[in-house]
Amino acid sequence: MDLQITTAGALIGLIIAIVLIVRRYEPAYGMMVGALIGGLVGGASLIETVNVMIGGAQDIMSAVVRIIASGVLAGTLIKSGAAIKIAEKIIDLMGEKRALLGIMLSTMILTGIGVFGDVAVITVAPIAIALGNKLNYSKITLLAAMVGGEKAGMVISPNPNTIATAENFGVELFSLMMAGFIPAIFGILFTILVCKFLHKKFPIIGNQQENDEVILELPSILASISGPIVVIALLVLRPVFGITVDPLVALPIGGLVGMVCMRRSKQAREYMSFGLQKMMPVAILLIGTGTIAGIIKHSALQYDLVYLLDLMNLPEFLLAPISGTLMGAVTASSSAGAAIASSTFGATISTVIAPLYGAVMLHAGTIVLDTLPQGSFFHASAGAVNMSVADRLKLLPYDFVIGAGITVAATILYGIIL
Repeated sequence: MDLQITTAGALIGLIIAIVLIVRRYEPAYGMMVGALIGGLVGGASLIETVNVMIGGAQDIMSAVVRIIASGVLAGTLIKSGAAIKIAEKIIDLMGEKRALLGIMLSTMILTGIGVFGDVAVITVAPIAIALGNKLNYSKITLLAAMVGGEKAGMVISPNPNTIATAENFGVELFSLMMAGFIPAIFGILFTILVCKFLHKKFPIIGNQQENDEVILELPSILASISGPIVVIALLVLRPVFGITVDPLVALPIGGLVGMVCMRRSKQAREYMSFGLQKMMPVAILLIGTGTIAGIIKHSALQYDLVYLLDLMNLPEFLLAPISGTLMGAVTASSSAGAAIASSTFGATISTVIAPLYGAVMLHAGTIVLDTLPQGSFFHASAGAVNMSVADRLKLLPYDFVIGAGITVAATILYGIIL
């Protein structure tokens, strides 16, 4: 299709989508409305606009199918209590002296093995609050530790944001996950510094409410980690032995193996149903993002951004972290931001830098501003520690510092050093 929508039209569509999302309309509908208006304002006819929207949604479908398949693993980890067992074990191993580090690592590892970021925080929160009461850490310090762990985990996870980025850049999922490891370590280091600062600035005041929900008969730690280990083993076959096992196959197999090892095969239908319920909102959201991604892809926006970078004498590879950051902020979602940014700018970025390096930088950029209040994570994380919206807003600048630290580390490593 030779159609080109104007940059102004694409920007207007994005602004309309942001306004609708901020006003609490369903994000998928908000982006579809923004895409429709953006296409019409940008010079396309109604038929052309609809065709571009549908084409954009079709482009994202392969990632959507893989994301739905990943629900088997996610449902197994969450419903079986494996996620809680893993978090408890990590914090026990770290001990009270390194309690905050244990909270960070447990949230990072849960997110990194395929648990959704908000679910990882909700899972770790009761343990974190109990430790906070005992060791005199405030809610804002505890939540900062969990948010930092979540952000570090997102850049190494087989979650929807990573799947969409790998798909659109044409790189292996496992390679993208491993490439995010060093930036993730820097994320933990930044989180440690942030938590030390917050502990001094916000000392604990009074007792903090605990979440008393308990899952009885938690599986053993070996059984709990069996599923994620199988997934990693299957994904690593491609780079090590040249044997390709698609995430569409690897992720559900990991979930099924986990059920067997935990002796929860009889709950397979329950776990799979729960996992599908968790993935469906993300899948629908990504279909909506595909429509507006189609409009942006057929606009001059990406070329204008490259021209702007040239005008400012900045290297073109910065399009990767900048586009990821902008789209993550627009949607307040790393999954939606990664889908839009990678499908729109992936091809352009890959002409100036290796696709894997560009994918890592863009992927890292999506977590900088993905905790803005128009997104679900902001409210889920606040609710996990019974924090008011006003107090959660105080933590936002520190969220951004941690996300920016990860992105800067990724950009220096993959854009400058390598």
